[in-house]
Formats: sequence, C-alpha cells, structure tokens
Amino acid sequence: MERSDRLLASLTDDGRYRLLVEAVTDYAIYMLDASGIVTSWNPGAQRFKGYTATEIVGQHFSRFYTDEDRAAGVPAHALKTAATEGKFEAEGWRMRKDGSRFWAWVVIDPIRSPSGEIVGYAKITRDLTERRETQQKLEKTREALLQSQKMEAIGQLTGGIAHDFNNLLMVVLGSLELMRKRLPDDPRLLKLLENAVRGAQRGATLTKRMLAFARRQEMKQEAVDIPELVRGMTEMLQRSIGSPVSIETRFPLALKPVRTDANQLEMALLNLAVNARDAMSEGGQIVIAAREQEVAIGNGLKPGPYVCLSVSDTGTGMDETTLRRATEPFFTTKGPGKGTGLGLSMVHGMTEQSGGRFALRSHIGKGTTAELWLPVAQASAEASIETPVAPIESGDQESMIVLVVDDDALVLTNTVAMLEDLGHDGRAASSGQEALNILHRDKSIELVITDQVMPQMTGVQLAEAIEREWPELPVILATGYAEMMPGEGEGLAKLSKPFTQAELADQLTRIRRRERRVLTFPGGAIPNSAQR
Repeated sequence: MERSDRLLASLTDDGRYRLLVEAVTDYAIYMLDASGIVTSWNPGAQRFKGYTATEIVGQHFSRFYTDEDRAAGVPAHALKTAATEGKFEAEGWRMRKDGSRFWAWVVIDPIRSPSGEIVGYAKITRDLTERRETQQKLEKTREALLQSQKMEAIGQLTGGIAHDFNNLLMVVLGSLELMRKRLPDDPRLLKLLENAVRGAQRGATLTKRMLAFARRQEMKQEAVDIPELVRGMTEMLQRSIGSPVSIETRFPLALKPVRTDANQLEMALLNLAVNARDAMSEGGQIVIAAREQEVAIGNGLKPGPYVCLSVSDTGTGMDETTLRRATEPFFTTKGPGKGTGLGLSMVHGMTEQSGGRFALRSHIGKGTTAELWLPVAQASAEASIETPVAPIESGDQESMIVLVVDDDALVLTNTVAMLEDLGHDGRAASSGQEALNILHRDKSIELVITDQVMPQMTGVQLAEAIEREWPELPVILATGYAEMMPGEGEGLAKLSKPFTQAELADQLTRIRRRERRVLTFPGGAIPNSAQR
C-alpha cells in the first residue's frame, strides 16, 4: 500500500483499525471465521509464529496447537468457550512454523452480527516464553532458598540434640566401663554389660551421623586419592553388599586427589552402596565412578576444580516427593528397624563440610545416582600425619592433678571418676570462671580438661585465659562436635565426646610426653613447679 493510499485509508474507522493492528509487533492479532479459519494476519503474528500471511490465511488455527492438544480437542473447546461464555483466555504451549514450542497467552473473543449470530472470532496471542522461564528460575531459586533455610534449621536442631546426646552417652559409656572393672566374674552379668555397651556405642554412631548432617563433626581434611581409597575398601564393600549385587568401578587413568576426610568418605561410600543394594532386592549392579570437572559458578559450589564421585544403581528409583526429602535426617523408606534415616543426611553433611555438594538423581524404575562433588586438593596441601603414640610405659603412669571443667554435672562426675580410676587426682569445676578461681587458689594443678560449649565462657575462651596467666599449664578441649570457628582452638589437644577411659589415658600420656620433651635440657629435667 503506497503512502497516499495508506493516508486515505486511515481516514476511515476500518483504516485506522488496520493501521493499528499492523503496527503491533509484540502481539499476534488476527481474525478467524466462525469455523476457525484464519482470515487476517498481522506482523506480530508473523514475527513469533514464523508464518507469512500468504502461508497461513485460509488455514485452520488449530495448526498452532501441539499434537497432544489437538488430540484432546483443545482448539474446538476454545471456540466453544468463547461462544458460550463470551471470552476464552488461557496459557499453554503453541507451535511455531519451525516446529519449536513457545509458551503463549491467548484470548479469543467472539464477533457477532447485529442479529447476534457469531460470524467469527478475534484472537490475540502473546509469546510469554521468556517471562515463564524467568518465573521458573525465580521459583527454583526461592524453593532452593527455602530448602536451604529448612535444612539449616534442622541442622542446628540436630546439632544441639546430638551435643546433649553425646553428654548422656559419655556418662553411660564411662560408667559402664568403670562398672566392668568392679563387677564379679559372672558371665551373665558381663553379657548384660556388654549388651549395654554395644547399645550405647550404636547411639554414639547415630550421633556421629547426626553431627555429620549438621556439618559439626570433627573432620581431618587431607588429600585423598579416590581410586586408591575405593580399592582399599573393595573387600568391605562386597562383604556388606552381598553376592546378588555386582560392583563396577570406572575411574580415569589420572584423577587428582580431593580435599576431605578419608574416614568420613569411606563411611559415605559404604552408606550409598548399602542404600543401592537395598533398592535392588533381586540383585543388580552398582557403578562407582569419578570424573574431574571445572565449575565456573552456580550449583551451590565455589568456582574451581572438582571431582564428581558418583554411586549409581539399577534399582527401583525414587519419585519426586521421596527425592526431595531423601537427605532429611530420620527420613527413611525402609521398614521399622531396617534404617535410621541418617545415611544420606550424613553424606550430605560430609560433602558440605568439605566445601562440596551432594546431589541425587532418580526416576522410578530407572535407578538412582548419588553424586559427591568434592574440591580438588591443592598441590601444596600436605596430608596431615599424626605421629603414633608409643606403648605406655610404667613411667607414664605417674599421678597428675587434673582439673575437669564441665557445666553438665553428670559428665563432670563421670570424667573425674575415670581420672581417679586411672590413679590421678581429679578436681571439678562447673564453669570457666569457677575453674579460674580454683587455679588462683591451687597452684598444684598440672592439667585442665574443659568442655567447649558452656554458658558465659567457652572452653576455648577458658584456654585463652589460662594461656595468659599460666602459659605452661596444658589444656585439653573436650568437644562433641566442631563448635569452633575456623582457626579457633588451634594448638589445643582435643578429646572427642563421648570418649572412653582408654582415649582419656592416651591423651594424658601425650600431654606428659610433650611436657618432658619441652622440659628436658642437657643439665637435667626441670620440674613443673619450678616453671610455675
């Protein structure tokens, strides 16, 4: 249409309407006859549907719908709704000329003659694909944030419960250990005692898993060679899994070590393998694989090199609801007495505390894949090697005067009792301030064992106060989980709750030998009293 013709046409109502419709490019605006045949086509429709006017005018509008919608009669339903209700409005998938899909917002209005008869329809379509994708990303981000907040809240609750439970187990195990030494040699009594000890030890294992989920267990971060670690536990894995299930490993020829706790990683792999076995009641295959991958940004990981260690099975798989809850503590699909619901939550906590991420992928009937994303160990990082303690000699059994500090009266009494049973002189304080007051009065104390989590003054704060006034006085920090901030409490000897009497004796031996190395000079040994 030439400019002069367009100007003349614009002087009429129909002409102005036509110019308006042709100017719109963000919307598809076109007309249908009473049967749904396209009778007009604007530039907006051509822009995002791909058809020119000559290609589409005279065609039925149902060609824009998906095969599924056409089979379900959606186009006919849309016209019927517009005719009976005066308007049809909906969102859904539509098809472009090139066969790709786009998410559309659609409005269909009936056009009636002066007598009220429907003579056609006005149809408006808008491409909302980009907006829908943005909304979905926002919803996923919001859901991930809510899930993260929920897991953090559960983690804090779990960590607090585990701390208190550790104290209870400390009392039970310590008392049982002392009772064992004093009971008469009665096989029936000893059997009951051993049963009680095993029960308490199972409780300690559960507590460790709870703390792993809460990311509050002590971890010995070191460079771990994954293929070597898996080879070292192959026999244990096969014995735990059983003969109906085969295990296959797929590792590249060269794989960089990861930074994590080797013992925790072994436990995680064992948990995943047992879960995989339980999902394959009639047998199947477990594949343990690893690959290196550089992570730029996203997926909850810091940018850098990672190793993805995966455990896949050919089992029953999980539905979406089960998959979302799988890493929550105490959630299990196993029958009563067959699972604690802490296995996957422990794996989740271990990977998070290692600076990595745990991911699960599963489909009903297609099995499950568990992925542990662990950061690659830096080349300069060295595995920390703890020097083994030599056998205890008679000279190491000399009595020490030990001050025990704990706000839990049961734990305090139990620890003092274990010390006295070892031949030491145990003193008790229920707070950090009380401990400092005792140290000011009693200059004979040779060692302090303190709990970390206490009101008003933590164990680390107490150790710092002791360091300022009595720098030569050794301190052992007793903790049920990693309550300290990174770098806090470095250099302090530690006892992990619940500890046994043997572990307590071992730590006392280490302290005594360390003192001897410091205090021994060519001229002879300097007694502690001379230093204080």
